[in-house]
Amino acid sequence: MFAALASLPAVPLAPAPTPIEELPRLRAALGGGPRLLVKRDDAIGFAFGGNKVRKMRLVAAEALARGADTLITAGGVQSNHARVTAAAAARLGLRAILVANGAAPARLTANALLDRLLGADVRYVASRAERARAMDAAAAEERAAGRTPYVIPIGASTPLGAAAFALAIRELLDQIAAPDVIVHSTSSGGTQAGLVAGCALAGLPTRVLGISADEPAAALGAEVRGILDGLAALAGARADELAAAVIEIDDRFVGGGYGVPTRESQAALELTARTEAIFLDPTYTAKAMAGLIDYVRRGAFTSSQTILFWHTGGQVAVFA
Repeated sequence: MFAALASLPAVPLAPAPTPIEELPRLRAALGGGPRLLVKRDDAIGFAFGGNKVRKMRLVAAEALARGADTLITAGGVQSNHARVTAAAAARLGLRAILVANGAAPARLTANALLDRLLGADVRYVASRAERARAMDAAAAEERAAGRTPYVIPIGASTPLGAAAFALAIRELLDQIAAPDVIVHSTSSGGTQAGLVAGCALAGLPTRVLGISADEPAAALGAEVRGILDGLAALAGARADELAAAVIEIDDRFVGGGYGVPTRESQAALELTARTEAIFLDPTYTAKAMAGLIDYVRRGAFTSSQTILFWHTGGQVAVFA
């Protein structure tokens, strides 16, 4: 069921699998309820880890196959995806151009500092709406200079990037029985599309619950659906095999929007650290954990269920 995806070329940036751990003290702090597990993609040992490393293994392989000498992508000033792109470029001997929306910080911290240490060329634009145009302009400049750029969409949220998370479901099933629910942070849609596809391809009844970090559920759901449509072809599946897959997104924890912590996300970050010594990031994984905590506290999960929190990394942002 995963043969076509497993045959996709990949760059060996980090070994698999990532660990799965019980969260007994967090469960106790929430008053009991379902069994809680965490999939530790924050523990990936390349460039401070995170879900973007999984995607970059496939995306960078395609870039190399196309003869690219420059990787171009975009994100916020503290983008985890931009950091991993810069790291992959450094590891592979490529150039990296990062388009960051926001003002250049007076003092580089966290991901922005790592981008500089990795040698990336960071270019700032005023708004998120300007990023695509700036990436296209950078690619045109590279071609005019005789180089071969490879443009990576935001978050590597493409069918190829999502394929990495369909394969991650196979990795998961080699470790544990399928959980009842997977809870994760969703933003540009690629991770969720991959998890949904992986569960569908494996015939699992597992519910994939994406907690939006920034976008309204309807808009983000459309993005996930579009990625799923493209992923079907990569997986060698019929379009209707993934078309029926349920896309579930809860946008009640977004708060002030992209990159803006909430009271609930800060509380979730602190509770997870103090009960399990696991660090979240303030605006992505902490919002997802805030969602999980809310679901447990109001009894939306039963005590007989197993809930897996997919920690997609980003903890570098704690130091921003």
